[in-house]
Amino acid sequence: MSTATAPTTHRWTREEYHDLAEAGFLGEDDPVELIEGAIIRMSPQNTPHAVAIRLVHEVLRRVFPEDRYLVHDQLPLALSPDSEPEPDVSVIEGHPRDFLDDHPSSAALVVEVADASLQFDRTRKRPLYARHDLPEYWIVNLVDRQLEVHWGPTGESYTETTVHTADETVSLRDQSVAVSDLLP
Repeated sequence: MSTATAPTTHRWTREEYHDLAEAGFLGEDDPVELIEGAIIRMSPQNTPHAVAIRLVHEVLRRVFPEDRYLVHDQLPLALSPDSEPEPDVSVIEGHPRDFLDDHPSSAALVVEVADASLQFDRTRKRPLYARHDLPEYWIVNLVDRQLEVHWGPTGESYTETTVHTADETVSLRDQSVAVSDLLP
């Protein structure tokens, strides 16, 4: 008599994820991310989402000096062997050639622009980013037209969270940023 085992879910590694792409199972333009071993299909970007990414990029480019920081749009972060998210915008300390061997594994700031992904960004991305000690995480919440700022990672969460409406400003690196400048 054979012994049956219960069905299990396969958790993908970054290496397997890259192998799938190289074999043509995942296209370069497929809206997918590897989050804690799961390949997650993300929603296609609507126009306000795309505009918000451009606005956030422009603001962060003014705040973070180009000689020390890269501002990336939707490029991978190698957070762990089973997670390679692609934040809408991330600020990486260093220069492009610093990452010839692998994607960056940390960021000074990660930003997700959220409409359809709002709940996912709060419940899956926030704990992921906190667990990997990313010091500051922003959600540009298009649904409620506000900015959610999370900082002070500890365990699965952040110790501080503030929510700012479109008529407010936030301080970033001793500079004032109008929330309205981030919203389409």
